Amino acid sequence: MNAQANSRRAYWLCQCAGWGFYTAARWYAAVTLVHLPWARVTVELLLLDGTALVLSHWLRAFVGRHRWNRLGMRRMVPRALAASVVLAVPLAVITLWTSVSALQDPGPLFDAFAPAFLARFSEPILLALHIINWAIVFALWLTIYFIVTSQRQRRLAELHESELARALQLAQLRVLKTQLNPHFLFNSLNTVRSLIADDPARAQRAVTHLANTLRYTLSTGHDELVSLAQELDIVREYLALETMRFEERLSVEFNVAPGTGNVRIPVMLLQTVVENAIKHGIAELPEGGTIMISVRRADGVLSMQVENPRPQRAASVAGDGIGLRNADERLRLLFGSDASLDLDLSSPSLATVRIRIPHPT
Repeated sequence: MNAQANSRRAYWLCQCAGWGFYTAARWYAAVTLVHLPWARVTVELLLLDGTALVLSHWLRAFVGRHRWNRLGMRRMVPRALAASVVLAVPLAVITLWTSVSALQDPGPLFDAFAPAFLARFSEPILLALHIINWAIVFALWLTIYFIVTSQRQRRLAELHESELARALQLAQLRVLKTQLNPHFLFNSLNTVRSLIADDPARAQRAVTHLANTLRYTLSTGHDELVSLAQELDIVREYLALETMRFEERLSVEFNVAPGTGNVRIPVMLLQTVVENAIKHGIAELPEGGTIMISVRRADGVLSMQVENPRPQRAASVAGDGIGLRNADERLRLLFGSDASLDLDLSSPSLATVRIRIPHPT
């Protein structure tokens, strides 16, 4: 509604400004060049150009109703010229009986250059000149109107396309998140199940950690971005849960640079990478190992790195999970090509995930 009101306001401002400038120019020419009485000229021009404004407004409604802006140039130009002439005729007749008609009076030219017999046709010729003059004015008005409306339609189309792209992006993100959350929940429930029979007390603590992680996923269900501090909290909850299952086989080291906690990152991004490190690394090694999580910010980029030991086997196994693929796709959707998630398996016994997220300093 506000956009429509603003559009109407802009239209009437342009109408009044355009016709006002045309009226002022003709008033100046009639008073200073032709030396007509200014009071009479003022009344006549207000009547003539006020009528022209009303006719142009009617023409706008007519053009919009018949969708001329959707016609090709070959069909639209003849219609525009015909409409300009039709509207010009009544105004030309009215102008002929006003004093401002002297602005187009060909009498002096006839006296100087034309044969005497043409003088008797001066009035029809003057009427024709008025028709041509008003037709040119309306044709110019239509030209400006079509240029403005075409630019406006182009901007609206671009905005609509942008909104469709954003809607598609949100839909893709929701699909990725619906794939991610059950995957995380399944692994966590397996951890709790493994503790129930062996150590019920620890299983209760594990349920508490699981409840915290589920609360996080539910509270951020409609969010795409969270602070790094929030994400690190849920990572610690998840690792506390996994430590109960792996005991001394799992150790964790954090190296988080100060001042990075307020940086916004995709929800469940770091947790997904850590989960992948446990599933394809720690869980596959009888001796377990250490997960190292590093975070730093420099030159407008937040860099995160997760390292974990892995079994010495085919490199592709470590990256087969859906988690890293989803994380990489979400990064691309949210931050564009400047963001990246790379899995480095160049070392036969070490897997390293490096994440880069553009962030203004």
